[in-house]
Amino acid sequence: MFILSLVLVCVLLLVIYCYNSFVHLQNKVNQAKSSIDVYLTQRFDLIPNLVTCVKAYTDYEESVLVHITELRSRYLKTKKLTDAEQVNAEYKSLLATAEQYPELKASEQFLFLQKSLAKIENQLQAARRIYNSVVTSYNTSIHLFPLSLLASLFHFEEEPLFEAEDSAHNLTSVHFNS
Repeated sequence: MFILSLVLVCVLLLVIYCYNSFVHLQNKVNQAKSSIDVYLTQRFDLIPNLVTCVKAYTDYEESVLVHITELRSRYLKTKKLTDAEQVNAEYKSLLATAEQYPELKASEQFLFLQKSLAKIENQLQAARRIYNSVVTSYNTSIHLFPLSLLASLFHFEEEPLFEAEDSAHNLTSVHFNS
């Protein structure tokens, strides 16, 4: 009877330890996703300044600023990283327009904003790599036997990896594969 009780206690402790490990990894995934969100928000906060700077040198349409602002607001409300893709397309269009104006490219404010955006892009790439690393660890842990049995018992589900839509041309595009 004592041995059976000892075995049950050991199994219970093992289940508790595994459950806590899953929760710990799941929290790390959420933290990494939050880091991506922070950098996206920082980038989105710079975009209106960049639009204003570009407008000062071009006949750029007011509708682009309004559209980017609407998309940015929607993202900030929903926090869906897939909504960031639409803002990214407008952002690329804005930068392409800016490249057509040599006096704009020489503007100190524009150069400062470009450098700030480049810095945020680098931080965003690092956050994405960290996210994928944490998600890989989490997904691996819930698929290993016998941990997979406990993971399914407690409804721990696989998290999607981050993938850039077209990393060769667009490092700012964001989506998560399910």
